[in-house]
Amino acid sequence: MLKLLKTTSLAAVGLALCAAGALADPYEEHRGKTLVVNFPAHPHFNAVMKVLPEFTKETGINVEVDQLQYLAMREKQTLELTKNKGDYDLIAYVVFSKADYVYADQIEPLARFFMDPELANPNYDPEDLIDGYVQNIGVAGGKKGYLPGPTGALFGIPFGSETSVLGYRKDIFDKHGLKVPETYDELLELACKIPELEPGMGGLASRGKSGHQTSHAFLLHLAPMGGKVLDDQWNPVINSPEAVRAGEALKTILDCGPDGATSFGFAEAKNAFLQGQTAMFLDSTVVAGEVENPEKSKVVGKVGWAPHPIDVRAGSQTGGFGIAIPKNAQEKEAAFLLMQWLTGKEADKKIALEGGNPSRFSTHADPDVNAKYPHMAVFGEALKNADPDWRPIIPVWGKINSELGTTLSKAMTGEMSVQEALDIVAERTQGIMADAGYDTWKQ
Repeated sequence: MLKLLKTTSLAAVGLALCAAGALADPYEEHRGKTLVVNFPAHPHFNAVMKVLPEFTKETGINVEVDQLQYLAMREKQTLELTKNKGDYDLIAYVVFSKADYVYADQIEPLARFFMDPELANPNYDPEDLIDGYVQNIGVAGGKKGYLPGPTGALFGIPFGSETSVLGYRKDIFDKHGLKVPETYDELLELACKIPELEPGMGGLASRGKSGHQTSHAFLLHLAPMGGKVLDDQWNPVINSPEAVRAGEALKTILDCGPDGATSFGFAEAKNAFLQGQTAMFLDSTVVAGEVENPEKSKVVGKVGWAPHPIDVRAGSQTGGFGIAIPKNAQEKEAAFLLMQWLTGKEADKKIALEGGNPSRFSTHADPDVNAKYPHMAVFGEALKNADPDWRPIIPVWGKINSELGTTLSKAMTGEMSVQEALDIVAERTQGIMADAGYDTWKQ
């Protein structure tokens, strides 16, 4: 929660915002400047592009956007951030880039900007930002190196927050008098009951393709079932009883899902739901924009939304993007003003009304936003349970993720048991962590 971040640089943020004096024109010094920003080709940022001209109109600061496909964006940033003088003043990034960029000292800590009364808007209200995402996308240097704590600091602001939610076919549920599942026991029972009630229809659409897709799907269930990939001493616990239950839950979902589910990535799982091939969908909120698009969906008007089901605890995923100021940016103060404007309450609402993913609780509860997108209130409730530690944000996660998704997929196709697969993953993870130096301080 943001309240936990009082021990990090956000403590300075809150104090500074309260003490900051309002300028007659805080943008005057920067009028006529041009900022260059790097955004991904993504539905949230497509919505941002519709609102961005208002920033220039209001402030006199011009903005050029280099909008790239995500992987191309990451490659371009890798090059740009190593220059003495970079081309970008503001960048969007996913959470794993946070670990890389902070460790390489390539993005600015934000405390000094929020402490500057000529830059910091006293009405910014940082506690309205979705706290799990501030922790996940913005904070580094605290607990485990990537979570809040006395040694943590703020390096980015969430911008386009996503979490996992349950989509379900209201017509199918009404037809058979089904209760929307609130627990995993109810979810798994329905996942296999629906194909019996509706022959030819899968219960729940899920990712299942070998590699990252299987890993992602497994992690969706690991957090609510009380499991972790690593404990606080960096020991692999990916083969714990809780993890085995999560793996077996995923196998049940895939076995009772649509044909070919073990070859599904996110796009295939999403499309199976949009085309009416399954009665439920459990994954990112980003799918909501397509559900009501008749050009992409056969289930327009038929879908309801509910929070991610609970097992031993509530714990939905944290995904989406953040924005940060590169260390080699040419216009850092103006970039901060843009960052603050984009993530402020007024712009967050405008972006949401254009179809973006808001990063504030107040936007999710806003009556105008909910009048246009009735699912937003449910998503806001789900975001209260977004788990910033549902996967470890460390530089070697890519290797662990690959091992997990590749080996566990063999259990999904019946080549080995879930326990056998996760035992192999745990052993290999131990080696990856040792090679990276995480056992240096162990006795």
